[in-house]
Amino acid sequence: MTKPLDPKAKALLTAIAMAGVPNLAELTPVVAREEVDKGYARMKIPVAPVHSVRDYLIPGVANDIQVRVYHPENQGPLPVIIYFHGGGWVFFHLDAYDPICTHLCVAAGCIVVSVEYRLAPENKYPAATDDCLEATKWVAGHLEDWNGNPSAIFLAGDSAGANLATVTAMRIRNEGGPSIRGQVLLYPVTDYFNPERPSYIEFAEDYGLTRDAMKWYWDQYLTTEKNAQDPGVAPLTEPDLSEMPAALVIIAAYDPLRDEGLAYAKRLQEAGVEVHLSVYEDMIHAFLSYLGILQQAHLAIEEIAGWIKRHP
Repeated sequence: MTKPLDPKAKALLTAIAMAGVPNLAELTPVVAREEVDKGYARMKIPVAPVHSVRDYLIPGVANDIQVRVYHPENQGPLPVIIYFHGGGWVFFHLDAYDPICTHLCVAAGCIVVSVEYRLAPENKYPAATDDCLEATKWVAGHLEDWNGNPSAIFLAGDSAGANLATVTAMRIRNEGGPSIRGQVLLYPVTDYFNPERPSYIEFAEDYGLTRDAMKWYWDQYLTTEKNAQDPGVAPLTEPDLSEMPAALVIIAAYDPLRDEGLAYAKRLQEAGVEVHLSVYEDMIHAFLSYLGILQQAHLAIEEIAGWIKRHP
């Protein structure tokens, strides 16, 4: 580790610990969501002013899917980021991701489409991946409505949402679908729970996301551990990662998911995929969710925007 933990990140972790966050395993998913939403609302993360925001209800495989479209003042044709939120496949919703999506919209000068996929455990794998794939196809078919650029579609997400982004890219490669220009993977989940990974051991507790929480998330998401070797669950197990879209992979060094994110970036590179790997050496998991608190969150937004502008 080349840098100590950022002092503001350390203070944030202390504040969260002092707030008495309950043990997820002791709560029902409904109550757990209420607690997480209340805690996040107290942060008062700022949103950025955008030209317009509009919600749509689109048809999915098993149900309608809500998406939220953020449009900048730029005329276009504009690049499009389809964003899948994090939260362990269990938590969060469109409102919680207004800050990240609006800041991306402004910084990158692009349309951002946030997807409200079905959550676990009420909807187990592959419900979320199906929704993300269907939403991506729908967005690609409606770009003329927003003056979007069909040759500049990017899939993005954080944590479990990054898992869904790269799995969606993989499914499009395998099953057909719209052309994807790139994938933005923020501290991604790329492998099934492996408590023996060094980063799982080193950051098992006290750094926000815990090892026990990750096990709980996997238990909610999967019906059976037999799914764990499915590339649609753990893309690191995919034997052939060639012809995947160019990737920006952002990693937090103080994160139990650090090692699997690094391993996935390496596998993509070995498969001939263009990869830009960026490690924030003093940051914790989910640091982009703390815009207005952690300066590195703003730096990462600017990095994502710059990378997208270099991939027209």
